[in-house]
Amino acid sequence: MTSATLLTPATSSRPGGERPGKTTRAAERAYIRVLVVLDTTVLAVAILVGYLARFGDEEPTGSEIPYVVVAPALLLVWLVSLKAMRCYDDQVLGYGADEYRRVSAASMRLAGGIAIAGYIADVGVSRGFLAISFAVGTVGLEVARFAARKRLHRARDRGAGWSRKVLVVGDTAHVLELVHTLRREPYAGYQVVGACIPDALLAPVPQRLGDVPVVGSFRGIPEAATAIGADTVAVTASGELTATRLRRLGWQLEGTGVDLVVAPALTDVAGPRIHTRPVAGLPLIHVEAPEFRGARKLVKGFVDRSISLIALLVLAPLLIVIALAIKIDSRGPVLFRQTRVGQGGEEFGVFKFRTMVVNADALLAELAARNETDGLMFKMRDDPRVTRVGRLLRKWSLDELPQLVNVLLGQMSLVGPRPPLPSEVARYDGDVARRLLVKPGMTGLWQVSGRSDLSWEDGIRLDLYYVENWSLAADLTILWKTFGAVINSRGAY
Repeated sequence: MTSATLLTPATSSRPGGERPGKTTRAAERAYIRVLVVLDTTVLAVAILVGYLARFGDEEPTGSEIPYVVVAPALLLVWLVSLKAMRCYDDQVLGYGADEYRRVSAASMRLAGGIAIAGYIADVGVSRGFLAISFAVGTVGLEVARFAARKRLHRARDRGAGWSRKVLVVGDTAHVLELVHTLRREPYAGYQVVGACIPDALLAPVPQRLGDVPVVGSFRGIPEAATAIGADTVAVTASGELTATRLRRLGWQLEGTGVDLVVAPALTDVAGPRIHTRPVAGLPLIHVEAPEFRGARKLVKGFVDRSISLIALLVLAPLLIVIALAIKIDSRGPVLFRQTRVGQGGEEFGVFKFRTMVVNADALLAELAARNETDGLMFKMRDDPRVTRVGRLLRKWSLDELPQLVNVLLGQMSLVGPRPPLPSEVARYDGDVARRLLVKPGMTGLWQVSGRSDLSWEDGIRLDLYYVENWSLAADLTILWKTFGAVINSRGAY
């Protein structure tokens, strides 16, 4: 998922010097070495698979160049292609989709280049060998990068692993907001180690913004970064940081090994909606309007209904087993149908497997004081209304499988905001009501980010982010992450 705060690289000053944080730099190099070893291993295996799948035990014929030369040469050129596409650039490693796009682009461009060169030079290298090798290698590279990134994310969540040490610069309110945003997703790899605030706000005694030490003012940003070992300066909004001062700051950081990034006040807008257009020497940021209808929406609806139909057919035996278990465990119907609010405020009946006793709604008033979440929802970890089978179904989110019928009927989407109750919608303000601009989903950013462990504010923020920035690629990513969220059972109760 894209970070809520856009970090736009302003300048990169790596070539002129070493990063101040030697430990950070060593950890970064170690991670890159691991990636190089992984890539080399994957490509060697892919080329071997391509050779065996094409020739098996037979002796290759028709090629003027022996494959004992072709195979190592292909491996070397492939690694060079990855390097040329900056697949080992620390600006894209560990977070975001750009790393995966570059790996795929490097492989596809190399495949196209070899095909054209082979045709022009009339080299008799087997096309089947190359096709299999590139297919296996490209997929293998993506899987290996994904595995390496997940291991890095787990290390970062523990406070270990390679992370950038960030000095935040700006007004106090914007500094606190950026610190909160970066700490909300520690796996992104931005560790705040200090802050610089305007000169007028400095006090003669040591200051802290929350638990972040104030290490200087706008007059001594490079010195402050060096003093605390920061390798990144993140500049957020401030009336004193004019375009001229920001440009001079970039000059001052040249050759120091410290990167400069700018965090504009524009938040919760995904990268594909943002385009930088140079006008009169100014990098103006153009933000495209959210898309709530059109051809892409039609494609999304078709994909939703197709997948839901296939899933219902494949999962039919499991659905029958769950229905029998519910019937045996407690008195009442197998399915629970509840009124929810969908796109445009239209009400519909959402289907779920019953996980509570039949008089659960009547008992809610008695339990209201034990609500464990803020906002408009009721959540309770040890809810006495939940049945034995219901507790198991909720743990693995199996109670939500009947919602595939709602998706098939066009009332819901596979991915979208959480479907709210009419009582919740009645108390929505203007901002929260934007959740109703799209169909609710079986899963969403709230599902893969903690589910019931999230606060009401964070859940709404994620839903609104999805509404504004949805895409088919993002939907596939969320569906993939949903499996991990279900297996981990985090926030499921």
